[in-house]
Formats: sequence, structure tokens, C-alpha cells
Amino acid sequence: MIVGTFPFGQPVEPVVQADRGSKRVFVLGVYPSAVHARWLDIAGKTLVKALGVASEPAIFWRGDGVEAILSHIDVPVSAGRLVPAKSCFNGPSGRSLDEHYLQPLGFARSDAWLCDLIPYSCMNEGQAGAIRRCYAPIAKRLGLPVADWPVLPASRTDAVRREAIAAELRASEAELLITLGDQPLRWFAAPVLDAAFSSLAAYGSGLSGYGQVHPVEFEDRRIGLLPLVHPRQAARLGDYTSSWHHAHSTWLRHEAPELRGRL
Repeated sequence: MIVGTFPFGQPVEPVVQADRGSKRVFVLGVYPSAVHARWLDIAGKTLVKALGVASEPAIFWRGDGVEAILSHIDVPVSAGRLVPAKSCFNGPSGRSLDEHYLQPLGFARSDAWLCDLIPYSCMNEGQAGAIRRCYAPIAKRLGLPVADWPVLPASRTDAVRREAIAAELRASEAELLITLGDQPLRWFAAPVLDAAFSSLAAYGSGLSGYGQVHPVEFEDRRIGLLPLVHPRQAARLGDYTSSWHHAHSTWLRHEAPELRGRL
């Protein structure tokens, strides 16, 4: 299913869990990022330092293989060329997932079923500005594909999408659900699992509240809900909040080792 088009014509496609076997943990995020390139003009001058140009090749991608992905994008000589953006723009959430969530709890990627509320990349304001300012006029002049990259919808899920996520959770057979940030709580855990709170702050930010496992009912069984911060906070990505970074860092030192022994 194609839901849009990136600059230079690559399709915006769903990015979903490939390994559909039984898992120990289910991780629910918000939406995938994209493969980012630095766009240079014909003289080698940077036009855009990090432009989304393709769907990530795997959910919670770690940023590997960027050059190979870019090599399949057709860029006319007159439009310049695409080279890999700095590593901080490709795969930071995937690397954070391993370093700040799975590994501290004793999980490998093979133990995890990964999912997002919205299963495809969404264009943020920074990318929209780069497209308006730089890509759109050049695309019009050179006859390049129109960028039709979806923006983040106001409603992160509807009844159909919530059931699709529930179907993945059911298939995973996971006994633990990790939610990343407020939105998976608000748009899935609260309405579907009847979780006690729909925001991370309501669970608490100190040692007595943050990063605790809460039992919830999922259909005919009970699973554990572990509400944690979004990778933006854990890995200090972009506009992060220092207090939430501190809460997660403290949890990694004091609570995660205890949980690891019980999971």
C-alpha cells in the first residue's frame, strides 16, 4: 500500500514488523521516520542538510545501508545529488530502542514485536519547509515528482487502526507491552486495554512511579504495561525535555536491572 510520495519520487509505504513469530515483548511507538539524505546542488553546495527521501527499510531501523538506498533514487544531474545525511538523522530511534530499552531489560531485537500507531512516515514542519523552500520550485522547473508526503494526522488512531494494533499484539503473544511516550498511552493503551492513565506524567516521574510494570487486561489474558518515554527523551534527540531524560536515565540505573531479573 502506497500512501504518498517522497521528494524525488520514492513511495511512502507502511513500515511494519517482518518477523511475525511469538515474542516476549511488544513495543508501541508513534510513527516511523524516513531515510534522510543531504541534497547537494551541481556545484556541491548543500541545499538541504537532511531531506526525507525514502521509507525506512525496517521498523525502528538503525540507520544502516543508507548509501545503497540512495543509489536506487533517480536524481537528474541538473538536480544535483543525494549523499547520506549525518548519522544522527538516520536511525536514531532504532539505536535508542536497543540501547535504552531492550538491552537494559535483557531483550534482543529477536525477542521484540515492534509496532507504531501510524505505520508510515509523516512529514514534520521542518521537512515541509524544506520542500516548500527548495524542492518544490526545483521539482517544478525540472519536472521532478511532486512530493506528496502525508502529515501527522490529528487522530493518531481510529477504531480500525486500534483493532489492527490489537491484532498484532494478539499475534505476538507478548506478556509485556512497552509504550513509548504519551501518544501510545492515549491512543491505544487507555481505550483498548483500559489502562489507568492516558499520559506518562500521570504514572509519575520519580523512582516510585516512572518505569513500573502495571497489569492490564487484554482480551482473555493479563499482560504487563510498561510506560516509558519516547526515544527523543531517552537519547536526547532534537527538542527533548531534560526532566524526562533524567527520569529515564535514573530508571536505567536503578529500576531496569531489577526488572530484568523478573521479566
